Amino acid sequence: MKVPGSEARTLRVGILAGEASGDILGAGLIAALKKRFSAVEVRGIAGPRMLALGAESLFPMDRLSVMGLVEPLKRLPELLRIRRTLRENFLADPPDVFIGIDSPDFNLGLEEALRSAGIPTVHYVSPSVWAWRQGRIKKIARAVDHMLTLLPFEADFYREHQVPVTFVGHPLADEIPLDVDVAAARQALGFAPEDEVVALLPGSRGGEVRLLGPLFLQAALWCSQRRPGLKFVLPAASPDRKAQIEQQLSQLAGIEALPLTVLDGNSQQALAAADAVLIASGTATLETMLMNKPMVVAYKMAPLTYAIFSRMLHTPWVSLPNLLAQRELVPEILQDDATPEALGAALLNYFDDPLLGDRLRREFSELHQQLRRDASEKAADAVCKLLHG
Repeated sequence: MKVPGSEARTLRVGILAGEASGDILGAGLIAALKKRFSAVEVRGIAGPRMLALGAESLFPMDRLSVMGLVEPLKRLPELLRIRRTLRENFLADPPDVFIGIDSPDFNLGLEEALRSAGIPTVHYVSPSVWAWRQGRIKKIARAVDHMLTLLPFEADFYREHQVPVTFVGHPLADEIPLDVDVAAARQALGFAPEDEVVALLPGSRGGEVRLLGPLFLQAALWCSQRRPGLKFVLPAASPDRKAQIEQQLSQLAGIEALPLTVLDGNSQQALAAADAVLIASGTATLETMLMNKPMVVAYKMAPLTYAIFSRMLHTPWVSLPNLLAQRELVPEILQDDATPEALGAALLNYFDDPLLGDRLRREFSELHQQLRRDASEKAADAVCKLLHG
């Protein structure tokens, strides 16, 4: 169905998403743009959701899925070659607009080159410039005609620096219902209504699971020994991550006694069924908050990456629930502090003090309402407004 005022012409979009979360955002935005134009042609780098909507991907999206500060250096020649090829492609055959989704270290350089050639540029998902490497705001101002932010405090930062911005909310907040059906999720996963369930989410990247997978499993074992009725569920983000986790399970002594269910995906179902969650810092903490689940946030990086990152950080928090609330709602246990005992003790707090979880759920519900803005439609409106500039 076309929205009122839709245009009888083809919109040509350049787009680049570097990982699964960007593919979700891009697919929602493409679907919304298709309501506003008679046809939308999309090319760049896309994941399966955007490909299903007809996008053309010039390179596989997973070639950009690298993490940290040091690790991408190992792949730098390939990444530079990909960016150079994309720049030449878009300059030779300019789209009406280029939309870079997240991946700022890759996208901003490309956006700057395209904008200087007269191609309008949009960046969807703010870099954490308010938290670290604040000097990047100068490059963003040169590279980006319009910034689309998922979080309200991000938009305030850009307004202070005179960068055109729209706070669009978060598509996950639109997608996830305000009341999650816990009973249905438990029944689907084979848990009883009275079971006490912990979900383990050690990340979606291989590097994250390498560092956090054994730690989370050891923390679960520590909790199980002190609260024998606990049950655990771990949704593996992909077949590769599942194989990685199963390899880790085979190497941990005593783990066979752990009542653990490993799933193929189904993270939302696992979260819905859980009473509490042990989770890697990242986008999934927002999903967990929107599912209204108390959580303990952990993270580990390569030592050199962490040493650099920690010195550049301008905020006391790293998890999205705490950043949104601008105070510590949930515990963050990072790097050397992240031991099985520390993570386990923080998790068991939720079972020992039910009022703690009740308070969190009320606050999470309020934050969910703030982010529920029909994000894809608002993002499409902002793109159209830029094009009509």
